Amino acid sequence: MTHTTTHSDQDYEKVITEKLGDAQLRTNLRSAMDTLIHKRRDLLSSRYPQWERLREMGKNAKLKVLAQLDMYLQRFEENATRNGFVVHYASTAKEANDIIYDLAKQKGVDRILKGKSMASEEIGLNQYMHEKGIVAKETDLGELIIQLIDEHPVHIVVPAIHKNRHQVGQIFQEKLGAPLESEPEKLNGIARKHMRGEFEGFKMGLSGVNFAIANEGAIWLVENEGNGRMCTTACDIHVAICGIEKMVESFEDAAILNNLLCPSAVGVPITCYQNIITGPRQEDELDGPKEVHIILLDHNRSNILADEKYYRALSCIRCGTCLNHCPVYDKIGGHAYLATYPGPIGVVITPQLFGLDNYAHIANLCSLCGRCGEVCPVKIPLPELIRDLRAEKSHEGRGVVRGYKDTQHSKLEELSMRAFAKLACNGGLWRTFLKLSGWVAPLGKWVGVYTPVLKHWLKHREMPVVHANLHAQVKALEGVVYE
Repeated sequence: MTHTTTHSDQDYEKVITEKLGDAQLRTNLRSAMDTLIHKRRDLLSSRYPQWERLREMGKNAKLKVLAQLDMYLQRFEENATRNGFVVHYASTAKEANDIIYDLAKQKGVDRILKGKSMASEEIGLNQYMHEKGIVAKETDLGELIIQLIDEHPVHIVVPAIHKNRHQVGQIFQEKLGAPLESEPEKLNGIARKHMRGEFEGFKMGLSGVNFAIANEGAIWLVENEGNGRMCTTACDIHVAICGIEKMVESFEDAAILNNLLCPSAVGVPITCYQNIITGPRQEDELDGPKEVHIILLDHNRSNILADEKYYRALSCIRCGTCLNHCPVYDKIGGHAYLATYPGPIGVVITPQLFGLDNYAHIANLCSLCGRCGEVCPVKIPLPELIRDLRAEKSHEGRGVVRGYKDTQHSKLEELSMRAFAKLACNGGLWRTFLKLSGWVAPLGKWVGVYTPVLKHWLKHREMPVVHANLHAQVKALEGVVYE
């Protein structure tokens, strides 16, 4: 998968069918999602009595900066430059990659060690460097696992969550020549031993940024393994890729967002490592990089910011909790989205970053259950934005998403939606439909497997039970509402 590939409906149908048929994948995902959901729920109930108030504070902290992002970017640049950072601006993915490559070439670097960075995945850094003869090596455990098997991250926070410990043991045996193990402690030991050798003598480290603090000209990185700290302190040159939406005003705002991020992401009050970097090594300091370069990445974020609705998606703090609670994601996993960012937030931002013409079908990967909006720590109205995006896809929206004019849409889908809208907006027709459904639905179990369209739907689903008296219940409820 490349980052600008146009995917057809057939591409999506093929990969989704493949993932739905992978019993081990679905077992792994369900187990992992249940664990993350329960940890988050238990933590919030026991330690965060003011969670909703904290969410409101986090939402306001993000929206405040997005409303004047140009001013905060300028303030960050001034303060960061004063602190000794070198600040670069990259409008496109290519510009960001070129900046990093030019730095590596100037410094004689042929190997870059990376902490976790979804922005680097977004711009296709690893592939770009490989084509230029430079090795970009992942050091995060999950990223290392998927790099060994030449895959992309399946999740924003936990990139190898689709692999269980037995599968990881087999990967380490095949790719690293390690003894076959399945205990987490031993697997961590294998990875640690492998990575220690990589860290010896490396010159350039790369990281993402969780929060860029405008008032201080500093960056804040959150991690659990310590590899991020190694990548940012043990090298001579540290390069941080920072999406412009990661800007916050102050340490206080960053602390609020961090208190939302950690519980939402992995169900803990704080991660093991909180790295706040205020500049390169000073003369009286014993460690740290000699140079720190920050790349402020736009890559179509300005276009999102300019829209009256979609700008809310730039509040995302990349916690991944919308993925964890999504009933679509936990059935098919992140790879089925054929995109850097999967799950509900990916459905919203991917077509805007890479073009609706390239990623129109991704809008279908949503059940509109509304869970993502309920759990988002910064209250992004994801269900509303996904509905708007579907309108864009069907050429009934505002025409504001990149690639809108070139989007292909199915005439059959268009006719079907018009027919459903007519049915749903007519009370008499709708009640008749519900009444008939109660009698006809049971037959679907037997004849549906031979019926066009329906047979594909039933391949991985059971026919829903529709009660024959449902229309009467609906009519009664209407009476209560209008009395």
